[in-house]
Formats: sequence, structure tokens, C-alpha cells
Amino acid sequence: MIAALFHNHLSKLVLSTILLILAPAEAQGNVTVGRSLYADDRNLTWRSRNHEFGFGFHPIPGKKDKFLLAIGYAQIPERTIVWYANRDNPETDRGSTVEFIESGYLVLRDPKGRELWRSRSVTDGSNVSHAAMLDTGNFVIVSRNSTNIWESFKDPTDTILPNQELDVGGSLSSLSAETNYSKGKYQLRFDGGSLVLNQIDMFTGKPYEGYSNLGTGSHLVFNESGSIHIGNSNGSLVALAQTQRPELNYYRATLDFYGVFTLYSYPKTPGGGESWSVFKAWPTDLCSTFLDLANQRGNRFGIGPCGYNSICEPNEWRPNCTCPAGFSFLDEKNKYGGCKQDYPNNPEDCSPDGSTIGEDRFEFKSISFTNFPFSDYGIFVPATELECKQSCLRDCSCAVAIFPTSRKDGNATCFKKQLPLFNGVRNRGTVDSTVLVKVLKPDASRKKPETPNQSNDNRDRLVLILGVLLGTSAVFNFFSLAAIALIFFCLFRKRLQDLHGLPSRRDLETNLQFFTYKDLEHATNGFNEEIGRGAFGTVYKGESPSSYGDLVAVKKLDKFAQDGEREFKTEVKVIGQTHHKNLVRLIGYCDEAEHRLLVYEFMENGSLSSFLFGVLRPSWQQRLQIASGIAKGLTYLHEECSKQIIHCDIKPQNILLDESFTAKISDFGLAKLLMNNKTQTQTGIRGTKGYVAPEWFRNTPVSVKVDVYSFGVMLLEIICCRRCVEVEMEEAAILTEWAFQCYSEGMIRKLVENDEEAINDVGKVEMLLKVAIWCVQEEPMLRPSMRIVTMMLEGAVQVPSPPCPFLLSSMSMLVSKTMI
Repeated sequence: MIAALFHNHLSKLVLSTILLILAPAEAQGNVTVGRSLYADDRNLTWRSRNHEFGFGFHPIPGKKDKFLLAIGYAQIPERTIVWYANRDNPETDRGSTVEFIESGYLVLRDPKGRELWRSRSVTDGSNVSHAAMLDTGNFVIVSRNSTNIWESFKDPTDTILPNQELDVGGSLSSLSAETNYSKGKYQLRFDGGSLVLNQIDMFTGKPYEGYSNLGTGSHLVFNESGSIHIGNSNGSLVALAQTQRPELNYYRATLDFYGVFTLYSYPKTPGGGESWSVFKAWPTDLCSTFLDLANQRGNRFGIGPCGYNSICEPNEWRPNCTCPAGFSFLDEKNKYGGCKQDYPNNPEDCSPDGSTIGEDRFEFKSISFTNFPFSDYGIFVPATELECKQSCLRDCSCAVAIFPTSRKDGNATCFKKQLPLFNGVRNRGTVDSTVLVKVLKPDASRKKPETPNQSNDNRDRLVLILGVLLGTSAVFNFFSLAAIALIFFCLFRKRLQDLHGLPSRRDLETNLQFFTYKDLEHATNGFNEEIGRGAFGTVYKGESPSSYGDLVAVKKLDKFAQDGEREFKTEVKVIGQTHHKNLVRLIGYCDEAEHRLLVYEFMENGSLSSFLFGVLRPSWQQRLQIASGIAKGLTYLHEECSKQIIHCDIKPQNILLDESFTAKISDFGLAKLLMNNKTQTQTGIRGTKGYVAPEWFRNTPVSVKVDVYSFGVMLLEIICCRRCVEVEMEEAAILTEWAFQCYSEGMIRKLVENDEEAINDVGKVEMLLKVAIWCVQEEPMLRPSMRIVTMMLEGAVQVPSPPCPFLLSSMSMLVSKTMI
């Protein structure tokens, strides 16, 4: 029997030895200087002595040839990462390496040998001894006097483990999404003596107010038994969670990507099919937490766990995010990233007075026990549900209406909301309201319909006329028709004389008027009166058919693409399909032999440049209205028209003003008509000095963000009524630099000296200045979209404090030039 037991024990020992030899890990124990690991399919790691943790390259699920340099559990089938390197750009390619170098650093390099990240030493690394993956999950670099030069526990990511502490200066940051390891929008940190959870502003990294307070103290202690406490400076501990049987379970505490701080457990001796289970979570209902805080103190805590235009519903400890009817997720792989409207508001849906055109094309979808606590712009009481629907239906700006679920007596309050919607919550136990979402009917057209009354009136009138004609004698009909024909002939002839022979031929393909060169030459009196000149050609004043007004602006293009008529007609068709109140309308064109001309509506008040930099300063309110109008026009070009258009030359000379000083963007869509420039995303430099985005000079593709940059420069000009270059003021030569200097030094009033209206509205001045600085960031990714810019200008989105817009390299070049 003893022999049998010995044989059995020996067999297990041999088997264990074989498994250790075959396991995808390097020898356990200390890691000596010069050792390295490679990102490949072998998945070699430096293991802890108890084999529970491994340091090395971990493949990212769903992303071929992408790896993380990370620490993870080595004995758990469910892949679990507890720390990873290079938080700003954590994904590395196959063939990347990490090396423990002689100076005491871990250095991560890409396959070409370029350094991506290195560990930060807390002490001098000249006397380095070794590195080690400890049994606690802490990877350490140790000096010869046995002190830790660096340790992963002091540089946490989203997770802490037993035996780890979080001090006042430390913090946890969530992932961006479940499989996206870049830094997300949630933090766990100490703030003013309290351990809080908060969102951060993704533009600046600055925190919002905490949405959950876990307790007061100075450090978080996760002891070896798996219990979590908050420690005070006097040495006392307050328990947050008391675990049981640590010898039987693994424990970890993670700030999840959706904003919940969760203590998880996993059995050390699994029977199969286990997964991490929740032991405790903070907060337990994140959706209601944001709703309650919003109702009490306003929107100081971020946009909620589900993003814009979405609904958050509690599902145990984890929020469940859905989109309302008529909306879908911005990213189907990330349900927490917000929703977009499936059929964005079309200008053709709205009449000039703001009412909805074709109300019968829309219907309402109801979502009970739901509320969006913000975005109110219209509130009326008393109201019935029918009145609430009718008001929202007829109001073009209304996206949803909120009506109390339990009030049926007609004395309820109706809340009308516009986009974007945020902090949406659905909870049967706490929310007593119904969301009425206005959506386009499945079979409805977005085109402006003929109203039923108008159609019936026309039909009745036609029947009446036919009856009269059939009921009279043939002689009377003959003379009547002859008289009518004579009158119309005389009127038509007179109109033709007034138009100097300008015909009204319509191109069915482009839905625009087609003119011959002779027509336009006659209409402009031989191109006699020049009213503008730019990169695309010269503009002349002319006369037009009465359906478009008395005057037109005729642009004679100097350069155009060499692909002939097809290229020209294609681009003209795109321009002709753009309709927005903040865009100059294209009426017609000429495409005859070598002649290419465009006919636009005439703008009575000329360009913004003349208006802004003239003798008299425009009023502050006019400038605000103009800035908002330009932003809306660019938003339409970038996101809402049938084909995205990048303008490439936004400047005051290309902003025109109509008779009511409404700003309208001109020359949009013309970039592709320039000779030798067949795409708007190539790097041949377009634009005007002072307004050109830096990426034009970097030999990199450009995007709509070049227009955002130009808008930011022009917004500064609108604020200050000063030109962006050659500004005669103190030591400043470039307006963007001077404006940021005034902002950073708290001298905002200096930007609007002698402008009493602006000085009396200095809060608005500061808001516009921050928007402009965001727009002129040298890094395109930091610039907001024009839709966000529009929302900022309207006050729908809070404007965070912007960073310095100039990259270090640019500033160095500037300093060098100054010194030279």
C-alpha cells in the first residue's frame, strides 16, 4: 500500500513537472537584466512563483496581430487583465518587444525598434538587481539594497488586488469600452478627503463632480484576505466590503468601463464553467444615481453612463443602454457610446416660422416610465397628452415630449425637448413620466409634401373652371380665350424685355437653371460690374428671373478640372442639392465650350470681411448671430447634406450677408472644380494665409477638421473685430497666439477693448473664446466637430477649459524664428 501511494505521488510529481515544462511561460523566479519578451503566438510570460500571475504580451480578442503588454491571471480560463502598460496607446503590434534594460527600466518597443513606453523609476536605477513577478500580482524592479525601484502596484490602471493600496495621489481609470483598453471617462480617486467616482472631460482630462462618494479617508486598503477598507490619517480603518474564505477565492476590484467600481470573486478550485461573480458594487444603480443628482444639482456630473440620446435602465449593478425609437447606436460594438438619430432633421421639414411641414409624415412612439431631465426648451401647463403631442408635432425643433404617466386629468405639465438628449433613464419604480418620441413614419418621404387642403382646393377650382367653360357658348369661349392669351403674351413679352433676354431653361439632371454664355454676358452688361475676386474666379453683378429676385451674382471660374463636362456637371449637381438658410443658393450655371460660370443669389450686404473690418464696428448681437449661422451652415455641409463637403477656404471674404444680415457661406463645393485638385483630401495646400489648418503643411490627409480650424480663426476675428494676421497691437502678429495669451493670463476684456456691448457680456465672450481655442488646436483630433461647436455656441453643451492649442514643436519653431 505504501508502495502504491509512493507510486501515485511520484506520478503526480512527474506529471506536474511535465506540465510546468510544457506551459507557455518562462522560468519562474527573478528576471535578470537583459531579458526580453516578444509579442507572438507563443504567449510567453514571466510567471509568479505560485503560477497565478503572468507578465507579458497578451493577444487582444477580436483584433488580429494586436497585443497588450500586461499582467493577467495565469490559472483562470477566463482571460482577466489586472494591469497593462502605456495607457495612452496600449495596443501593440505583433513583433513588439519588452526588455528589462541595464539602467533598471522596462522598455516597450514596436517591431521597428521605436520606443513606445518605459517604466517610471521611483528611485535611482543604477544599482538594479533584478525584476520579479510576485505572487500578489505585483511586478517589481528591485535594487541591490532590496528596495523597489518600480512596481506595477504604484502605477495602477483599472484594477487593484489584495495587498495593494491606493493613496491620495493615485487613481483608477476605466477602459473606454469592453475591448478598448485606452483610458475611459471614469475615475476612482481621493478628492478633498473623500473617495469618489467621477467622470472626466474627454477633451481636457479634467474631472466633473463626483457622482458617488464611497467614504472619507486618505487611502484605500485592499488587504490580503480580500476585504476593502478606507484608512484615515489617524490609522483607523472603515470597512467597505468584508470578504469570506480568501483561501478559496481570488478577489479583484475593478473600475468597469461603464462607471461602476466592482469587487469580484472567482473560485480557486473551479469545477468548470465558472466566471467572475460580483461580490459588491458601488453604486448599485448607476442610472438612478445620475438621475437623482441631475434633479438635485443640475448637470455637473457628465452626460450619464449611456451617452447622448440614449436610455439607461438598471440591470442589477450594470446599466443597460438602449436607443429610443428612431435612433440607433453610434457604434454597434459599444452600447455605452450614445445614439444617433436615424433620420436627422432636414431643413425641408421646417418652414421659416419654425413649424413642421407635413405633420402627417410623423408619428409618436411612447416609452413609459422614462425621462430625460435636461434639454427642456418649452414647458406649458395645464396640458393633456393630446395637446402635448400636437405641440411637439407642429414644432420643428421638438424631438421628444415628456408627459406624466399617471396624470390623466388634463392638468399635467408638458416638457418639449430638443437634441441632444442626455441622462435618459427608464425605471418603473421611480420614474413617473412617458417619453413621446417624434419619428418619421416608415413609408413617409423626407421631401416637402403638397398639403391635402391645397390639393383639394386646386382640384375643386379645376372642376369649377371646366364646368364654366363647358356651360358657355363656343363663341364666348373663343373670345375669352383669345383675350386671355393676348394678356399673357403681352405680360410675357414685357418680362422678357425686363430680363434682357435671360431664358428660363431648367436642367432636369441638376435641377438648376441652364444659361448660355451669351445670356450671362447680356445679363451682366458684358461682365461690367465686378463685385468680388477670389481663388476660384471673378464675381459680377447681373440680373435674374423674378423667381429668384431682381439680382444675381455671376461667378466666372478661372480654373476647373480637366475631365470636361462630366466632372463639372457632377460637382455642380452636388452643389445644387445643398439647401440651407446659411448657404448661398446656387440658381444656375453655364457649361459652354471653355466657359464655366455659376449663378448665385445676390447678397445685398456683401461679405463679412467688409462688415467686420469696416469703419463702424458691428453690434455684439449681430456678431453672435453671424457666428451661430456660420457654424450651422458648416454643420450641414459636413454632416447633413447628401454628400459631405469640405469647404477648404473658410474666411470672412467667403461669408456673405443677406438683407437681414443672415450669414451665408459661399464657394462651398468648389474645391473639386479647381484645376489639378480632384479630391478634397489630398495635401495640395488650399485656403488663405492665417486660416489654413496646420495639417495642410504636414503632408498628411485632411478632413472636415480643416474647416473647424478656419472657423476658429474667424470666430476670434468676430469676437475682436480684428484681422487674423498683421494685427497692429503690442507685440502680437498672429491673432490666435494673442487670444490664447489673453485667455491664459485672465485678460479676456483686453480682446474687446472699447466694445461696451461685449464687455457687458464678458461671460459670453469667454465662452466664445474657449470655443475658438478648441477649434484652432494644432492636433485635429482635439478639435470638436462643427455639430458640437454649434451646440456649444447655443449653450446646449458645456465648454470645458481648452489646453494650449500649439504643439511643442510648433512653439519651438516659433521661438527659433523669433530669436533669428
